[in-house]
Amino acid sequence: MAKPMYKRILLKLSGEALAGANKTGIDATTLGKICDEIKKVVDMGVQVALVVGGGNFWRGKYGHQMERTTSDYMGMLATTINGLAIQDALEARGIFTRLQTAIEMREIAEPYIKRKAIKHLEKGRVVIFAAGTGNPYFTTDTAAALRAVETDAEVILVAKTIDGVYSADPKLDANAVKYDEITYLDILNKDLKVMDSTATSLCRDNHIPLIVFGIAQPENIVKIIQGEKIGTIVK
Repeated sequence: MAKPMYKRILLKLSGEALAGANKTGIDATTLGKICDEIKKVVDMGVQVALVVGGGNFWRGKYGHQMERTTSDYMGMLATTINGLAIQDALEARGIFTRLQTAIEMREIAEPYIKRKAIKHLEKGRVVIFAAGTGNPYFTTDTAAALRAVETDAEVILVAKTIDGVYSADPKLDANAVKYDEITYLDILNKDLKVMDSTATSLCRDNHIPLIVFGIAQPENIVKIIQGEKIGTIVK
């Protein structure tokens, strides 16, 4: 097996990535395939942190007639449901994990503490960060960027339903062009929907590269760790 390119990574999974063809909820087969690949990465000696979204259960746009803060907190709870599912699937594969939440839920998870998270990573445990940043008006994209900065991750792997960054939505525009490499400034200036602007700026300011790739082929996670050029590099 090829030598890993990174020692510590943060994997950003959307909630939709866990839903498979169902689009909502959690598809056990899809979840299993993703966790199989995460196990391979851990077995390579790579330290893995993970931030998961909650869009397979709740998105802020669903609550357009609801007070924004309430809707956002519901989304944070959705990410915790996904975090528990990932934790269970990884532990079923013999991987030690810790679920940490930005909102205290002591009966089911540890509260997020930076030093404890880093200690877990150093011991080879997968650390799953749920409940976003714990604050309304911030997305799980921003949570991923923030946790990557705090835990000194070398790269953020952004798993998407499309296979990279395009000049437009390839599902809507047949002429959309895929980028192999792009800068944070270009993403901001062209308003490309990779991560929200807050997350993009945070990564740019702290010099953390992104690799945006398609999660429809979960084996891409291992290939990227081994150095294959997949998806789009943002730096």
